[in-house]
Amino acid sequence: MAEQQAADALQTKPVDSALTSKVEQLIDGIDMPDQLEPLARLLGNHPWIQALAVLLAFFTLVKIVQWLVLPMLQRLTSRTETDFDDILVSHLRRPLSWTIGLVGVLIASVVAGIGSDYRGVLISAVLSMLILVWTLFAMRIARQALITSSRRAQANSIVRPQTLPLFTNLAAIAFIVFGVYFMFNAWHVDMTAWLASAGIAGIAIGFAAKDTLANLFSGVFIMADSPYKIGDYIVLDDGGGLRGKVTHIGIRSTRVLTRDDVEVTIPNSIIGNSKVVNESGGPYEKFRIRVNVGVAYGSDVDKVRAALMSVAEASRDICDTPEPRVRFRAFGASSLDFVLLCWVDNPELRGRVLDTLNTAVYKRFIEEGIEIPYSKHDVYIKEMPRQAD
Repeated sequence: MAEQQAADALQTKPVDSALTSKVEQLIDGIDMPDQLEPLARLLGNHPWIQALAVLLAFFTLVKIVQWLVLPMLQRLTSRTETDFDDILVSHLRRPLSWTIGLVGVLIASVVAGIGSDYRGVLISAVLSMLILVWTLFAMRIARQALITSSRRAQANSIVRPQTLPLFTNLAAIAFIVFGVYFMFNAWHVDMTAWLASAGIAGIAIGFAAKDTLANLFSGVFIMADSPYKIGDYIVLDDGGGLRGKVTHIGIRSTRVLTRDDVEVTIPNSIIGNSKVVNESGGPYEKFRIRVNVGVAYGSDVDKVRAALMSVAEASRDICDTPEPRVRFRAFGASSLDFVLLCWVDNPELRGRVLDTLNTAVYKRFIEEGIEIPYSKHDVYIKEMPRQAD
C-alpha cells in the first residue's frame, strides 16, 4: 500500500527526477539499528532531541574525517613520487565534509518526523548543494590534472602549455553544464525544452561562426601537432611564398614576421589547409645555402672547385659542420653548372650570406681568370638593303 501511494505521488509530479526519487527511497528505508535503541530511550520520546543527537553524531564524524582520516591519507600520498594525489586529498576535505554533514541533515529530518512535502524540498536543496560542491571539486581536479599533464607533455602530446587554457576552459564548461543539468533535475525541472533550444541555438551559432570555429579547431590541431614553434622560419606554399619568423601561435591565428619587418596575421584555417615548409625544422636549426654558378666550357673543373671551396672557407658566416661542398650538377646549354653548398646557423641569415658569397665568388673568378658565360647572340646580315633612288 505504501509503495502504491509513493508511486501515485511520483506520478502527480510534472517531471520525474530519478535522482531525487532514489534519495527519497533511501531515506524512507532508514531504520534505527537495534544497538541505538537504548540511546533512543535515554533521549526520550522527543524526535527533535533525537534529530539533534544525529546532527551531533555526524558533526563528530566530520571532525574525525578531518582530523584523523584525511591526515592519514596525506601521509600516505606524501610517500609517492607524484604530487597529484597530495592535491587530490587536499581538495577532498571540503566536499567530503559537506557530504557527511548534509547526509546527517537528511537523516535528522527523518528522525525528526518532517512531513514528506517539506522533506522533498529539503532533499532538493541538499542535492543542489552537493552537486555544487562536487562540481567545483571536479573542476579543480580536472584543472590540476591538465596542468600536471602539460608539465609532462612530450613532443606530440595534445595537452601542452600552449593548449592548456583551451582544455581547461572546455573541462570547466563541461562540468558546469552537467552540474546545471543535475541541479535542475533535483528540483524536478524539465530540461527537454531547454536542451532543444540549446541545440537550435548551437546550430545557428555554428553556421554564423563557422569560420571562427574552423580557425579554433585548426589552432588546436596546430598546437597538438606542432608543425612549427615560436621562432621558426616557415614558408607557406598557398600564401604566395610567404616566408617569415613565427612570433605568436594563438587559438585563432598565427603571426609571422616577414623579412620586410612586416607582421602578417594568418588564420589558422588557412595554415591548416596549406603545406608548411619549416626551414628551422629537422635535426638542427642550420639552413643550407646554394650558390649556383656556371663557367664556360673549357674551364679547369678542378680549379673551379678549389676557387669555390676557398670562398666558402674564407667566410665567417659559414658553419664548419656540416662542411661546405661543391657539386658539378650538369652540362648546361652554354655553361658547366656548379653549385656551392654550405650551411648557416639560422635561416634568417640566408639573404645576407648569399649576397656575400655571390660577391666573393665573382671576385675570385675574376682573379683566377675563370669565365662566367652569358647569353650571346650573333646577327648575320644576308645582304644590305638597296638605297632608294
